[in-house]
Order: sequence, then C-alpha cells, then structure tokens
Amino acid sequence: MYVADQKTMQLLDHFTMEQLGLPGAVLMENAGNAVVQAILKDYPKNTSVLVLSGYGNNGGDGFVIARRLIDFGYDVLLCFIGNEAKLKGDARIHFQVYKNRQLPFYHFNAEENDIFTYIQQADVIIDAMLGTGVSGEVRFPFNQIIEAVNDSKKDVISVDIPSGLNSDTGKAASTTIKATKTITFAMPKMGFFVGDGPTVIGKWEVADISVPDSVVETLQLKLPKLLDEATAISSLPQRIKHGHKGAFGHCLVIGGCKHYVGAPVYTAKAAFHSGIGLVTLAIPEKIYPLVAGTCHESLFIPLSDSNGFINWKAIETIDFSKYTTIAFGPGLGRELDGDAIIRTLLDQLTTQTLIIDADGLYFLKNHLEQLQHYKGDIILTPHPGEMATLTGKSVAEIEANRLETAKNFAATYGAYLLLKGHRPIIATPTSELWINPYGNDALGKGGSGDVLTGLIASLVSQHQNPLKAMLCASFYHAIAAEELGRNSSNYGVTPMDIIHYIPILFGRK
Repeated sequence: MYVADQKTMQLLDHFTMEQLGLPGAVLMENAGNAVVQAILKDYPKNTSVLVLSGYGNNGGDGFVIARRLIDFGYDVLLCFIGNEAKLKGDARIHFQVYKNRQLPFYHFNAEENDIFTYIQQADVIIDAMLGTGVSGEVRFPFNQIIEAVNDSKKDVISVDIPSGLNSDTGKAASTTIKATKTITFAMPKMGFFVGDGPTVIGKWEVADISVPDSVVETLQLKLPKLLDEATAISSLPQRIKHGHKGAFGHCLVIGGCKHYVGAPVYTAKAAFHSGIGLVTLAIPEKIYPLVAGTCHESLFIPLSDSNGFINWKAIETIDFSKYTTIAFGPGLGRELDGDAIIRTLLDQLTTQTLIIDADGLYFLKNHLEQLQHYKGDIILTPHPGEMATLTGKSVAEIEANRLETAKNFAATYGAYLLLKGHRPIIATPTSELWINPYGNDALGKGGSGDVLTGLIASLVSQHQNPLKAMLCASFYHAIAAEELGRNSSNYGVTPMDIIHYIPILFGRK
C-alpha cells in the first residue's frame, strides 16, 4: 500500500477525473458512501449522528454522508459551517442535492450556542470540516467547534483526515480533532505516521473511491510504501530442510563493555531465535565470563581491553572472512578508540553486510564519506538522537522531517537506513521508502534496539537481502510488542520477552 502527500492526492484525483473520465461528483459520492458503510458496520440505526461540514471538498463528503445515513434510517443532523456563497464545484452539487430533499439542516451561527447543544446530544460526530488542506492554526469558528467536540468525549469519525492535522508533516494545530477513527480515501496520508498524526487519527482505514493504484505507475510516482503482514511474510527467508548451521549464516557481533554487558547478549539471542546458524561475540575480556555464562549458544572472541572497553588493536586480529554479517555497536560504550575500529572495519571487510548500531553510530559520524566506497551492504539503525549526531541536525529537526531525512541520508551515503522511533522509517540507497505503522511503548526500554539489531543480522545472514531483512525484522519486532502488550501490559514487556515471542510469530506464516 502506498502512502501519499497532499500534492500526490491532487495529482491522482486530477488524473482520475481528466484522463479516466470519472466525474469529481462521483468520487465524492463514493467517498461519502465509504464512510457510511463503516458507520453501518460499527453503529446501530438508533444512533444519533451530527455531521459537521465545512465548505470545501471535505464538507462535500459530509453532505453525502448525512444524506445517505438518513436513507439508511439514522437520526442525522447536518451542520454546515461557512458561507454558502463559497461553496463551489462538486461540494456545491451535493449541498444542493441535500437541500433539495429538505433534509435536517442547521447553518452555524456564531451568535447562537445551538451547535454546542447539538454536539452534546449526538452519539457520534462526523468531522468533515477542513480536510487535507490545513497548514498552520485553525481559525474561528472551527477552533471553538473542535474544542467542544474534543471536550464532549463522543465518538468522532474524521473524514479523510482529522481537522487541524497537516496531511504532509503530521503537525497538529493547537486545536485539532482527536478522532476515534479516521476513514481516509485511496491511500493513507503521510501525516498519519509522523509528527502528531499517530496521536490524533485514532484507528484508521482506507476506503476505495475508484482511484486505481495503477495510476501511481502510470504517473511514475515514487511514493513511500506501508509495511504490512503480507510483505513481512514474503520477506522471511526460506528454511533449507536439510540445512546445517553453516547454511543459515554466521554473524560476528562486536560490542559490549563493562557498563553494557547485556546488549550483545540481547543481539545474539535475538539472532538465534530468528533462525541464524552461528553467532560469535567479540567482546572485552573483562566481561567475557559474565556474557559466556548467560549466552551459551554463542561462540566467543575475548578481546584485549582497556578498563572494560575493547582495545581497538584487538580488532585487527580477527579473521573476518568466515562471517556473513558483522554487527558493530551493541553495548560498545564510548570510552575507547571507536574511530580506529570503524576505519579497520571499512578497510578490512570486503563484501560482508555491515550493521552499525548504538555507539557504533556515534563513531561513524567522522567516517561517513567512507561508506560510499564500501563494496558490501551497510545497514544503519539510528534512533532520532543518533540520527541527529550523524546529520548535525537537532532531534526536533529530525522528527519534523523523518521521511526526507531518512531518504536523503540513505541515498547520499549508499546505505540502508532504519530510523527508529514511533512509526519507524526504512530507506534504501535507491530512495525507496517504507513506513512501519506498528509498535507501541512496550519497546521504550533499554535493550529493544539491541534485539532489533540481532533480528536484522540474523535475517540478512540467511538470505543476503538487506531490505527484506529490515522489513521483516521491523515488522515482527513491533508486532511482538503489540501482542505481548495486549496479553499482559506494556509496562512489563521486556526485550527478552520480545526475543522469546519471535519464533511464535514466525511459526504463523
């Protein structure tokens, strides 16, 4: 499924109307009917519905919704907010159809308080006020109406997008509808997955209004894609029925220090629980007894260390040729010469996939140009703070432009990038973008990132496809958190719980 911004939706609508010959009034009728079908599914016919419509195309959808709900026997009041003289095009057509039928109608009057009474009396409120064209603050009277709707605690269904939310950036105005559900048309909007979007859209679903997906290929648009279960399942590496441990890859994990003993353990165990054949942990000698006592499946290279941190010269003694994948950074710490380790890895590795995470990314910031010359695949997994370090931008700037930041960085340095955070972004060297719409705050615990690194390392070791490995790992990492949270609570889910749940999820495919 593609994800669209406002400009893209305008192109798709225009092509559908002008090139395919489908009138805009028909698209609007389809949009309104799609919302009605959702209401029919979720609410009985004795439900009282208030439809709040503005004077743009979003309001036009509202006119259709009100009319069709009345046809199905619902108790409906249409409240029009705006100047009738400003109605034009398809919205005016559907407004006139509604008025011609003399159906229940209230024209908002700022000098009266009737609308606030209607809000309190309704069981369900349909938000068809502002649509996707919003940028900046919401003005009177919409701001007061939105506040009243939010204060009412009623179920709110937003049409296409919650009023007040920017459909591109996900920035919410200070007064923005907090929807129970958003029914969006043709494609989900970028603003659903970035900024404030995830906190205000509620549950969401995409309605088919007769804009074919093939238009994207026809117009040669490069749009982000939404990660889903089908994509994740197809990205799982196939098991070789008579395969031995050497058939399923060998990952070398370089990391760990006296402060972060558990990080490489999480990475190794996540790799084993997702199918890898062998994992070797290259860790400081000082923590070797502790790690070896808890990670019995792994092989070990105890490295000479300086006060519990890896001595960079020890890295030069490793024979990298036996490994399919190298994961550098989990639990590494910063009290060492990480720059020398980065240089060694980029100089000595040939075609192995190199995954850099955690403090490995801190040291990478001084060696970004070298990434462009590396012959193998490189996977980077920064959280917003680490991304800020890599780019020289602030965390606020990263969070305000997650998609563009990830895409531009991956394309510039020829790396595969997974930008962590709420709704992770996956970017490729060829500017392909994916959004993971899953996950929850159960992942907000130390060690979750180390688990994700282990999953990626395992999957890419098995089928040597970085993008598939990242999509699969990101999806199941998030789904494990969601399901474990539902089964108990988000408070108590640990990284080890995630690790143990992964094989269960893989077994469902």
